[in-house]
Amino acid sequence: MSETAINGKKTTKELEKVVIRFAGDSGDGMQLTGSQFSFTSALWGNDLATFPDFPAEIRAPQGTVEGVSGFQVQIGKIDIYTPGDQADVLVAMNPAALKSNLQFARKGGNVIVDLDAFVDRNIEKAGFVTNPLEDGTLADYNVVEAPISSLTKTALEGLQLDNKSIMRSKNMFALGMMYWLFDRSLKETEKYIDSKFKKTPALAEGNKRALNAGFHYAETIEALPAMYKVPPAQIEKGTYRHISGNTATAWGLMAAAEKVGKKLFLGSYPITPASDILHELSRHKNLGVITMQAEDEIAAVCSAIGASYAGQLGVTTSSGPGIALKGEAIGLAVMAEIPLVVVDVQRGGPSTGLPTKTEQADINIAVYGRNSESPAVVLAASTPANCFDFAYLAAKIAIEHMTPVILLTDGYLANGSEPWKFPTTADLPPITLHEPHKDNGVYYPYVRDAETLARGWAVPGTPGFEHRIGGLEKQEKTGNVSYDPQNHEKMVRTRAEKVTRVANYLPELEVQGNGDGKLLVVGWGGTFGGLHTAVTELQQANRKIDFVHFNFINPLPKNTQAVFEKYNKILVCELNMGQFASLLRSKFPGMNILSYTKIQGQPFLVTELKEVFLENLKD
Repeated sequence: MSETAINGKKTTKELEKVVIRFAGDSGDGMQLTGSQFSFTSALWGNDLATFPDFPAEIRAPQGTVEGVSGFQVQIGKIDIYTPGDQADVLVAMNPAALKSNLQFARKGGNVIVDLDAFVDRNIEKAGFVTNPLEDGTLADYNVVEAPISSLTKTALEGLQLDNKSIMRSKNMFALGMMYWLFDRSLKETEKYIDSKFKKTPALAEGNKRALNAGFHYAETIEALPAMYKVPPAQIEKGTYRHISGNTATAWGLMAAAEKVGKKLFLGSYPITPASDILHELSRHKNLGVITMQAEDEIAAVCSAIGASYAGQLGVTTSSGPGIALKGEAIGLAVMAEIPLVVVDVQRGGPSTGLPTKTEQADINIAVYGRNSESPAVVLAASTPANCFDFAYLAAKIAIEHMTPVILLTDGYLANGSEPWKFPTTADLPPITLHEPHKDNGVYYPYVRDAETLARGWAVPGTPGFEHRIGGLEKQEKTGNVSYDPQNHEKMVRTRAEKVTRVANYLPELEVQGNGDGKLLVVGWGGTFGGLHTAVTELQQANRKIDFVHFNFINPLPKNTQAVFEKYNKILVCELNMGQFASLLRSKFPGMNILSYTKIQGQPFLVTELKEVFLENLKD
């Protein structure tokens, strides 16, 4: 860290990385504040990762811990893989925000509070017995008691705005303070404000005044003796944007449809945290995207199956409760052998559970959750940005292998964001269609490709390619309805083998390490950032530890067993009770496959992972 004086008074400190957490009532605009800070930092050139954390209620009781909304972001000039464990700066807009978020603040870090909010009534509602600003609760932190509410009112005097509108601008005051503290420009946020409130100029002016007032206040108060500079990261040249997992998923699906020359149809029923995929795709009718908000989950998936039967790319999106309802229809797609992409944005469960919190507990339902022998390909994205890649790949596999593909993301990936480099069309792998063909002038719908076992994709209405489809068992080759026992067993085994052969087209597992570690850490899906960071830090400390991360759940990469056989101890880390560990034990009996789990609706912390890994390295 370097330090430079500014005008003989304040200093600037250069940091490799820093973590900022915004917290306030769910109506205080913390998600917007965090998003704008992240967007501005991305434009500056920082690498970053974000973690929005908000309540399930649309409007939880004001001033209560249950109603607190938070947004954490880590920015850096180095590669950033997680939103950080502890915040170097915590902005708490009221006592409840301080109460629920102080645990995430680093000792010795800055805690900025809205002094005006710390009145007796709010302190009591938050669950404090005494005023935390006075009783030593914050003795280990550099506390900035800023009268944010009253200064916002002063800054907006003379504007024709009601008190509610004025108070809703205080998040911009807090954002302005952060822009000064981290040497950010106000320009892009001012542009955003003008665009957002172009029909209400007074609101636009009020928010910009609050933003600038916060910036200049931070510049003058002695409680902030230094500003921090996080230089741009050294990244590959190209065009980048700041993207969330849900947006990346939507764009990956659109790219696949464009690449293969099909229309994209999404049949979906709104559910947290998957709804933003529907929202994003509905904006792109000009690209041939068709979206339908169905009356329920079953109608949503059945409409997507209909679209695929009609020769287009059928997709349905949901979360765990909706995937349970879609099970029978997914089985129909397995039986009919048509492409279908099912996106499961996992959340805390069971039932309604924790709808705004993250979890990884849908492996069992994705792999096994249908009646009878009903195999499907299962993929899992691992970062917000590579949700694009795996959405594209899910569509590619579904089309090339004529089978349903389930893509697992999760609430952390869906709502989190990071910089993403735009690919070119040439960068995207080709998608090969299995065109139907005739044998001596006769079309047989279940004649298969010798390598993939995929059948041809015939579009209804094409002369000479009429065929039956549905949930009843089909006769090999002809596709006629068949109740023959031997034919049924052959077709069941063929459909299973078709999924198994997908492994021939998947990349092999890559080991992070020398391949001779004492411990192999295994992760899958959205836990990548924390696991990668924890293992990297221990490897840098010369610990014998290696790491592999799975994006392909069913089938597994072909070299999985060969990798596992090199290690005496394999530790699978996941946000459930050990579902992937159980799957691996069933595939590789006799191997020492252990499990470390967390089921709190929160991602792994790097510090907790390092402690667990060090404990396992003792043996």
